[in-house]
Amino acid sequence: VAVSADGMVYVADRSNNRVQVFERDGTFVQEQFILPRTPRGSVDTLAFSADPDQTFLYNADPRNMKVWILRRSDLEILGSFGHGGSFAGGFTSSAYVVTDSSGNLYVGEGVDGQRAQRFLFKGLRPATD
Repeated sequence: VAVSADGMVYVADRSNNRVQVFERDGTFVQEQFILPRTPRGSVDTLAFSADPDQTFLYNADPRNMKVWILRRSDLEILGSFGHGGSFAGGFTSSAYVVTDSSGNLYVGEGVDGQRAQRFLFKGLRPATD
């Protein structure tokens, strides 16, 4: 569970491969499924981007060895990064994700990986038509 600065509650529902959003009083707002056929779940830890609006929601996906990037306002999946492997940028189990005040992303690995990697925030790119 992660609570955004504007008070919305984001729930990582690993068993059902989805992120759910609720108001603080428990009112359901929206949900997004991520690779719904993934055995043992594709949604684990959630983190928000460091910008004031918390524009992005990051999801650590230990089964597919990725970090998913969602637009927080509508939960649209914008992309992902990572792949299976033990070298830089690869994951054996991307189970944890957090951000720092500069927007850098830290991904911790579960049982087999036993490491954390830092991904530097390079800024937002303007949308292209």
